[in-house]
Amino acid sequence: MTRSVQPAEHAPHETPRAPDAARGDTVDVLFGRPVPDPYRALEDPDAPATRAWSAAQDEWFHAHVDHLAGRDRLRARLDELLATGSTGLPCWRGGRHFLLRRDPGREHGVLFVVEPDGSERELVDPIAIDPGGTTTLDQWVPSDEGDRLAYLLSTGGDEESRLYVLDVADGTRIEGPIDRMRDASIAWLPGGEACYLVRRLPPEAVPEGEEQHHRRVYLHRIGTDPADDVEVFGAGADPATYFGVGVSRDGRWLSVSSFSGTAPRNDLWLADLHAGPPERPLLRPVTVGLDALTGVRVGRDGRLYVFTDLDAPRGRLCVADPAMPGPEGWRDLVAEEPDAVLTGFAILDGPQAPRPTLLVGRTRHAVGELTAYDLADGRLSGRPSLPCDSPGSIGGLAEHPEGGHEAWFGWSDYTAPSAVLRYDARTGAIDTWATAPGTANLPDVHVRQETYRSADGTTVRMFVIAPTAEPDRPRPAVLYGYGGFGISLGPAYSAGVLAWVEAGGVYAIANLRGGGEEGERWHRAGMRGHKQHVFDDFHAAAEHLVARGWTTPDRLAASGGSNGGLLVGAALTQRPESYAAVVCSMPLLDMVRYERFGLGRLWSDEYGTAEVAEELDWLLGYSPYHHVRPGVAYPAVLFTVFDGDSRVDPLHARKMCAALQHATTSGRPVLLRAEAEVGHAARSVTRTVELTVDTLSFLAAHTGLDPDGPESASAGPGPGHDLGYTIDEGGDR
Repeated sequence: MTRSVQPAEHAPHETPRAPDAARGDTVDVLFGRPVPDPYRALEDPDAPATRAWSAAQDEWFHAHVDHLAGRDRLRARLDELLATGSTGLPCWRGGRHFLLRRDPGREHGVLFVVEPDGSERELVDPIAIDPGGTTTLDQWVPSDEGDRLAYLLSTGGDEESRLYVLDVADGTRIEGPIDRMRDASIAWLPGGEACYLVRRLPPEAVPEGEEQHHRRVYLHRIGTDPADDVEVFGAGADPATYFGVGVSRDGRWLSVSSFSGTAPRNDLWLADLHAGPPERPLLRPVTVGLDALTGVRVGRDGRLYVFTDLDAPRGRLCVADPAMPGPEGWRDLVAEEPDAVLTGFAILDGPQAPRPTLLVGRTRHAVGELTAYDLADGRLSGRPSLPCDSPGSIGGLAEHPEGGHEAWFGWSDYTAPSAVLRYDARTGAIDTWATAPGTANLPDVHVRQETYRSADGTTVRMFVIAPTAEPDRPRPAVLYGYGGFGISLGPAYSAGVLAWVEAGGVYAIANLRGGGEEGERWHRAGMRGHKQHVFDDFHAAAEHLVARGWTTPDRLAASGGSNGGLLVGAALTQRPESYAAVVCSMPLLDMVRYERFGLGRLWSDEYGTAEVAEELDWLLGYSPYHHVRPGVAYPAVLFTVFDGDSRVDPLHARKMCAALQHATTSGRPVLLRAEAEVGHAARSVTRTVELTVDTLSFLAAHTGLDPDGPESASAGPGPGHDLGYTIDEGGDR
């Protein structure tokens, strides 16, 4: 492999049209194949030419977007729909429970502790820590006794979490900050005096450019210098390895899992902590070198519960003896189902339950459901009825770790805000445990799950949210997708979706290959050399919406973020005539060089690597940046990027924006919206509203939707509660 790089450095031109970026003549020769990269210079954000071009792009963006119709109405409606606040699942420890709640008017959720008598106190409020709103609570883990809390904070969107520990009784900080805790895993030992944690090596101990990698598992004793922590596991692992740790409730069993980047498989070990000191656990393999994802927990009955997709791409639950944890000792407790994906389980074995019960969560074609089984032998004992008319999603299952008869889970759908529901094993009934602290008038929307055929005949499903149950006329529509990393797009409350549909539009969410909606085979059908299947599924979704009469190509927009940004980047370069507008957020677009920036090297198992000739051919087959063609009438495009994004570098959008501005003949704008002090994940409510106003008003302007039109006033009275349900893009960590 050889390269020839000849960068060009020129200042952008002052013109009344889109600001120009000078085209360089950089060409990489990869495996004998010339790969032009005319906007290589825009990779450096601090170069004077890049700074000047970015400033001009910012002016260009505001000149187009700030005065679009309907912005004030959209902002007011989004404020109302989000002001309902949210309530998270309870985490029970030592008679107390902890929960994250965002009250109306709050910019971020606040972590509360609720005492056995029902009184509650604030423990962690990000705004009290940082009134500017740029600090986020990334993770929190109470000790087994509920008297101590470990929590992680990061600032400015960088996700560089720092660990703190506080005393729950009086809220005083015991220690912290401990740095290098991004994507940390924490497991307390009984007594709350020590925990296992995953932490990166210090920068001076790793090669330059690898500071984001090289994790280890440590035993940390609270109040001691973290430099003295004992390294327990991880030496010799690939630098891109992530680790997870867990300790059983009785403190006897330690589990350690390892993941190579975002590969859909892991290795797993189990140690009996009664057999030796916690600093030197004897870790025995559960699954090592197998092509499967597996997790374990030891129940109060002493059995090892194994959640795995080994020989079961839609998932199964097995039991085993923890002394013999390997697959040869597994016995199916809940077998794989042919058309539903296992997502979680809760063990309800408290004395109040008539018999020990296993509550299992599944998704059937992306729609959540619950099933109850006898814990001893896995016999079906009931199918709890969910008190909801619309298809929805189950957001986790929580239980009393000491045993009990109740399980809590989040429920979210497209027609109404989210709630926390409770299942009672004594009666088999489900009731509402918590709603959000606020209310809002909600629009009357209709939800359909429709099926269509992709290019190769594969059946794909899509949710359509619309003002009417059936198409009454072609309407402005948005098609959203993700299609990667095994991430599923289930029904979820969204203020932006509701505001769009309330104004008379249609919003469609496609469950593309590459996601997890139909299990691991569905994921793998859209990764690596099969990535074009994802784009074909999206193209077919657009065709279906037009054929059904929901919309027309001149009223259809595409939207996606992160891996979904790659999706819509491919959509607009492969089928530019299919869309009037595209919103492409925090995208991957240069698939030849993506591994060199941000966390790109972690994703080579999903996409392939340019370091292998065959895989380079995959990447170049669809890499959006490399498929921009001069003289094409491209749709209107809005790129949104965030300067604090440490996962996907904004350079992808800069280069693609410049390429499209140079190439397009449509006269439709290509815009770049860059935002500082925020990153790939959590953000304040105010920032969320402003971003959504910008994107929806842009889409409305280019699809013919009038946010101030008569259908915008169709909201009816009703309660509203936003649980803050979001898609976890763990694949892009």
